[in-house]
Amino acid sequence: MRRIWAAAAMWTVLAGIGLASECVGVNLIEALPQDQRARLDDAVRDVPYHRGILWRATKGDARMTLVGTYHFGDPRHRRMLDRLAEPLQDAAALYVEAGPEEERRLTRALVEDPDLMVNVDGPTLPERLSDTEWQALARAMEDRGTPAVIAAKLRPWYVAMMLGVSPCMMQQAGDNGAAGLDRLLVQRAEDLDVPVRALEPWDTVFTLFGDMTPAQEIDMIRASLPAASHADDYAVTLTDAYFAGDVWQIWEFGRLDAYRNSDLTRAQVDEQMQLAQAQLMDARNQSWIGKLIRGAEEAAQQGRGIVAGFGALHLPGENGVLRLLEKRGWNIERLDR
Repeated sequence: MRRIWAAAAMWTVLAGIGLASECVGVNLIEALPQDQRARLDDAVRDVPYHRGILWRATKGDARMTLVGTYHFGDPRHRRMLDRLAEPLQDAAALYVEAGPEEERRLTRALVEDPDLMVNVDGPTLPERLSDTEWQALARAMEDRGTPAVIAAKLRPWYVAMMLGVSPCMMQQAGDNGAAGLDRLLVQRAEDLDVPVRALEPWDTVFTLFGDMTPAQEIDMIRASLPAASHADDYAVTLTDAYFAGDVWQIWEFGRLDAYRNSDLTRAQVDEQMQLAQAQLMDARNQSWIGKLIRGAEEAAQQGRGIVAGFGALHLPGENGVLRLLEKRGWNIERLDR
């Protein structure tokens, strides 16, 4: 369940830095028994656009190149950058979830207003969790460089996000700050004097969780805890799936893994999955479509296209960006076969 939240919102944790490729762990999908692997394949098979991270969408003279990104560093990102060299050179603009200005405003807001991350007046996490749960959480947060005395007052959504990143990835982010694909795209666009446009305002991370009930917030932590001590395995699993182009496989593996290893019932897992997809993906996808289409249409008037890079889980599915464009008459072509 930890991966459900982390895969779609990982940029909110470390602003897109890390080096997952150097983490050592087991690929949990490859290790699945045959019957469970077949169940995973069945869950993915009929999902629209479930494979692929590089696409072209065209409608008349308007065109956009869309790339699903992974927000942590990896040397293999360079190959994708090479493939995007020509579209970026031609682009009237690059669209990303959060551009440099949005990241600066977010950083400034967190420095100026610690209450955004810290629950100063409400009950602490030890008071909201059982003693067993709190002890497990305290150990997991210590592993991620956050003392229990500080973790106790952090907001639940942020704690759940931190549990979604392995200690290895957090350590390497601090050591070398290797850029994820989003940031590499922004750097390349700036080198080419291509304008960078944000798909979302800087405070999106806070509004994503604003409507959650206190019980739902705590359930995010409870759903994340069983897997937190094996997070390096999950980091390797997610990274391997991403570079293989098996985008929706990541999502459905999270569901099947939660069925087996969390303390939640199947109905509770499905409820959490639905909530996560609605808040972290579907609603955001809908809000992006108009900006992408307008940007491509304006670029077409200059004889140019646009490039858009955002988390890979936003691409597939009935409510994914590609299907939403298709429903609006755009032709969709996969480029990374």
